[in-house]
Amino acid sequence: MHETALSNVILPRAKEPFCFTSRLNLTVLTGRQAHDLAELLENIKTAQGAVIYHHTHRFIQQHQALSPEPPNDFAFWITNVLHETVLGERLAAIDVIQFQTIRSLQNKIISTIEDYLEKHPDFRTAPPGEEFNFMRSITFVLPTPHTARNLAEFADALGKISLHSLYFHIFESRLRLGKQSNDFSLWFENSLGEMKLANEIAGMDPYTSTLEGLRSRIVRLIEKRLKEMGYAYNQ
Repeated sequence: MHETALSNVILPRAKEPFCFTSRLNLTVLTGRQAHDLAELLENIKTAQGAVIYHHTHRFIQQHQALSPEPPNDFAFWITNVLHETVLGERLAAIDVIQFQTIRSLQNKIISTIEDYLEKHPDFRTAPPGEEFNFMRSITFVLPTPHTARNLAEFADALGKISLHSLYFHIFESRLRLGKQSNDFSLWFENSLGEMKLANEIAGMDPYTSTLEGLRSRIVRLIEKRLKEMGYAYNQ
């Protein structure tokens, strides 16, 4: 718990409290398959946003505690099953953080595959049993008991929430709900007027850190801001 120790500074209260939420994901098969690059491309063109989101973020959700910057499913299948290494590397190199909507990310994946196929019209077919199976994520948003009305309460709650909650507020709410930034930055800016802190967190690349590492980075930024405000606390 953060508490005043060396000063009587009263922290500004937010216009609206931040209510931390979490989520559960249900993954379902769509019934669509791809045996080669042409079929993969056509399915990606008509896929729902929940399908694109699942295949570009599944590795992050499952392996964030172990390894930052994992590949997306498309890049993994193209590299390891079709052995189209060049295209796989191009897809893996797509900077996901640049895209504010799933649709824009989807269009980038489409154009990358199309450009490759124009120069490589002869492509391999996946061996039997190794076809690409398209899946989609269904998300259930759940409330948590954690809320914050100022920066100290926010830092305290951030240390307690689950990785599922952290993931939702940083990744999922921005891309799947089409927000301009992550939930934390939007709250700092709109409810507390903390533009600098909001921009610092928005400027982070969350795809190059584990979720625990990301949590620590955000907490350190908040603690730095609290010290600037003359707020002394014990963590």
